[in-house]
Amino acid sequence: MITRRNWITMMAATAGAMSIRLQGLEWLSDTLGASPARAARPTGVLIESHIHMFSDDLTRFPINKLSYKPNPAPVEAYVKFALEAQIDHTVMVQPEPYQDDHSYLEYCFTKEPSKGFFKATCLFDPIDPATPKRLKDLIQRNPGRIVGMRIHELHPAGTPSTTAGAIRDRDLRDPQMEVTWRAAHDLGIGILLQLIPHYASQVGELANKFPGMPVVLDHLARPGQGTAEEYEEVLKLGSLPNVYMKFTTTGVQSAATPAATPVAGRGPSEAYPFPSVKPLIKKVYSAYGPDKIIWGELGANMPAFDKATNLFDVMFDFAPENERKEIRGLTGQRLFAFS
Repeated sequence: MITRRNWITMMAATAGAMSIRLQGLEWLSDTLGASPARAARPTGVLIESHIHMFSDDLTRFPINKLSYKPNPAPVEAYVKFALEAQIDHTVMVQPEPYQDDHSYLEYCFTKEPSKGFFKATCLFDPIDPATPKRLKDLIQRNPGRIVGMRIHELHPAGTPSTTAGAIRDRDLRDPQMEVTWRAAHDLGIGILLQLIPHYASQVGELANKFPGMPVVLDHLARPGQGTAEEYEEVLKLGSLPNVYMKFTTTGVQSAATPAATPVAGRGPSEAYPFPSVKPLIKKVYSAYGPDKIIWGELGANMPAFDKATNLFDVMFDFAPENERKEIRGLTGQRLFAFS
């Protein structure tokens, strides 16, 4: 039974997570004027593993009122940017405002600049008994396109998971959760988790049950929303051969914001390029290795792309170039089976 107090706590946590996300977007927008000088395209394969698309036609592709209201980010504009940036392939991440309506995602497939350019992750309620069939139907409609299903675990420790409404923060130990993971496994896709470090051990329990299925931790598992001890559990997951880490600006910014609980309205405590985060990146690199780290949030315009590229270079300046190529694209190319 969710009490009124717990419901308020849960909603505050959700608002906090969205605040952190929106702060990241505002930071990117505010700092574009300070972007580094245009650099040469990074060498090797470039795979964007984390981009959200939002139609500017709300009549044809309405958003769900239970989630945040995004700014338009249409696929047509993204394709122009991707061609200019010479991105080889992109994985679209189904965003919360569309919930489990994948109409716009499927529309985006029809606008790709070359055959097989786009793949995507989907969003369904992982504790809904209908999800395995709906997941199968989506995959069959889009053969070779759906590479994973995303799950959220952002509510603070000690607060309840949700059981209805917006698709977020379902209980990883709910019996139906394992049923859904098994369905994803059997359908040949992976699981992506937007989580805080507290839930790392629960992720490990499920990942161990499906050793042949990729499990990807989004945004460095949001280091700033957990304790150092909890993040050690995140690092331990790197010993599992099927658990991958996604490096993003959002993850770096989270690590530069030293707070176990997000504070709405508070920005990062350190300015770009967040030099204090480099020791943590080295730990992630040591725990996961370049063959299990992928790069996401490369931007949707050239100034943002240059800034993301510069941040990558700053954070991974200790790594040999051949291993940086793995993270920039080769690992993602293998993981998501791009040609």
